This record gives sequence, C-alpha cells and structure tokens, in this order.
Amino acid sequence: MVARLLLFYYFRSLNHVVMFYFLMVLGIMLVLVGLVGAVVPGIAGPPFSYAGLLIVSLLEGVDHSAWFLVIMGVIGVIAFLLDYFVPIWGTKKFGGTKQGMWGSTIGLVAGLLLTTFFNFAFIAILAGPFFGAYIGERIAKTPNKAAWKAAAGSLVGFLIGTSVKLVYAIVCLVYVVRDLILLI
Repeated sequence: MVARLLLFYYFRSLNHVVMFYFLMVLGIMLVLVGLVGAVVPGIAGPPFSYAGLLIVSLLEGVDHSAWFLVIMGVIGVIAFLLDYFVPIWGTKKFGGTKQGMWGSTIGLVAGLLLTTFFNFAFIAILAGPFFGAYIGERIAKTPNKAAWKAAAGSLVGFLIGTSVKLVYAIVCLVYVVRDLILLI
C-alpha cells in the first residue's frame, strides 16, 4: 500500500490510466527479459522476472501479499545464485577434484567472456564449464575417463541451474499474465 502511494505521488502529474498502462507494459517487458535471461547467458533472468512481478503487483486490483513477494524474491535470489554454484557442485558430485572445480569456474568465466565477443553464446556457455572441468582434471593428472565424467557433471550442473532459472521465470510469467487477465 505504501509503495502504491509513493508510486502515485511520483507519477501524480500523469493521468492514472497512462500510469496503469505504463506499469503494465513495464512489468510484461521485465518478465519477458527475465524469461530470455533464464536461457541466454549474460542476462540475469531471475532479477528481471522478479522486478516484473513486483511492478505488476503495484497495480491497483492486484493483491499479492507481502509474504508472497518476499518468498518469490528469496526464491529468485536462490535461483540466481544456483546458476553459478551448481556446475561446480556437479563437477564434485561426478568425482571431480579441486582442479576440476576451478577449471569449471574458469571455463564458465571464459564462456561468459566469449559470449561478449562472439555470436555463439549458448554453445560457449555450455562448453566453457565442460571443457574447463576436463582441462582442470587433466592438469590434476586424472585419468581421461574420469576427467570426462567430471566434465559431464559440470554440464549436468549447468543444465540444472538453467532449468531452475527457467522454471522461476515461467512461474513469474504465469502470475503476471494471470494478474493482467484478471484486471482486464
């Protein structure tokens, strides 16, 4: 309620209807960017999805409890952080060493850097942790078969992290669409 009052005060010079549609479009755009960011590296999907949900919840007629918004925010932070830590966990779970985990991390960073300079973003973000873990394992003198297994763990971890972000983005999108349908 306080947030709505502050928002109305800020936009008081605008017509109420104009502000309503502005917030509606902004919320939809943010949730869609969050959905894209769930699968495209370099775009922080969960924060955008949550921002869109939060903006739409400020509209008159949408009544999300404060607890719902806090819980969705916490889940969004967890989804965001999991995306960075699950590939390392996957490497370890599949028998990787510290060098493999470091290789996975360095590979992830290298993949992110490659996405900045080249137009094969998703391949680089998948291949970076995978080959980074493999190279790290080989540096640790791990046998070839075990090194590939640790690299596969890194890939599985990355796919799990991406899946969590995608599910979160879809849940936010469903809530936003549902809220907007109920308003219209």
